[in-house]
Amino acid sequence: MSFLSATLSRVKPSPTIAVTTKAGELRAAGRDVIGLGAGEPDFDTPENIKAAAVAAIGAGKTKYTAVDGIVELKAAICAKFQRENNLTYAPEQVSVGTGGKQILYNALVATLNPGDEVVIPAPYWVSYPDMVLLAGGEPVIATATLENNFKLTPEQLEAAITPKTKWLIFNSPSNPTGAGYSRDELKGLTDVLMRHPHVWVMTDDMYEHLAYDDFEFCTPAELEPGLYERTLTCNGVSKAYAMTGWRIGYAAGPVKLIAAMRKIQSQSTSNPCSVSQWAAVEALNGPQDFLATNNQTFTRRRDLVVSMLSEIDGITCPVPEGAFYVYPSITGLIGKTSPAGTVISDDEAFATALLEEAEVAVVFGAAFGLSPNFRVSYATSDEALKKACERIQAFCASLT
Repeated sequence: MSFLSATLSRVKPSPTIAVTTKAGELRAAGRDVIGLGAGEPDFDTPENIKAAAVAAIGAGKTKYTAVDGIVELKAAICAKFQRENNLTYAPEQVSVGTGGKQILYNALVATLNPGDEVVIPAPYWVSYPDMVLLAGGEPVIATATLENNFKLTPEQLEAAITPKTKWLIFNSPSNPTGAGYSRDELKGLTDVLMRHPHVWVMTDDMYEHLAYDDFEFCTPAELEPGLYERTLTCNGVSKAYAMTGWRIGYAAGPVKLIAAMRKIQSQSTSNPCSVSQWAAVEALNGPQDFLATNNQTFTRRRDLVVSMLSEIDGITCPVPEGAFYVYPSITGLIGKTSPAGTVISDDEAFATALLEEAEVAVVFGAAFGLSPNFRVSYATSDEALKKACERIQAFCASLT
């Protein structure tokens, strides 16, 4: 009999973390690796937010707090939802966790029973299916193709829903594709959901503020008020505020669900870091003007990467509406051979050869549920991106 839980055999380690770790090991060995795998901004946390954390430490705000967030942060979150999303929530409808991942996991553990299904559009963030499995549910993957700009159609959503469906996990703008749903596209999905009142909606809005060109972000409960009572609207400060390491995520939804999530958190981590919570108060309540400045930088980087990758024969690289990822297809490279003799049989072989032979770290598409593709994070310097894309161009040109 195995000492380890049988549940553990159903899940796999995060491929994005594995790629970042491997790139770090090669750098430590003296290799000039450019990492395009990590999903975090290269900007520093804004000074006013860091100052708020220092002030909290100075004021002795370093003790245990309420399990799922201090009242000041819950108030700031309610104000944010009202101001930016036209959603009215009371503090008892808000949960604060140790990063966005804990918020999603708490909700799944609190609601899923064996046999319950969760619809997950692919390409998906690598953690969604495994969190569902850990919580005892069954992921149902609905694949959105390149031809549809990686966006799920109403017909696909309708086909994926069964009497066992408990949740739809919805992420826009998306990790890994950067695809963002327009209001009309989102309305098509919410119309389907209104016909299936047993299906709840878990939105992952972490990339809300990373939206480019004419794309306007909208979240499901805002667009369709009829979904308000069965939607958990999830967000956090990690991406937009360059606070990945501070580990603060939050969500708002029905009181009964939030209370259940609080119970889970009370017996796992208890409260998020007190100092990080005070920093998040300042992030949400303080100046927001830097967001537009950062987005200008991200737009420039996106255009650079899309332009350079689109020059490669065998690669198709759509232009994303948001986030800081591109998700190119390598259909035209499958079956070719690298100078070192590696056959590009799939996207994992491509990513492995690219790292070992060209010293560029990307994440292979199978990790996100759609192949043959790879994910590039352009949340790094223009210089590093240009150099990396030149290496990718040279590597692809060397394939025979």
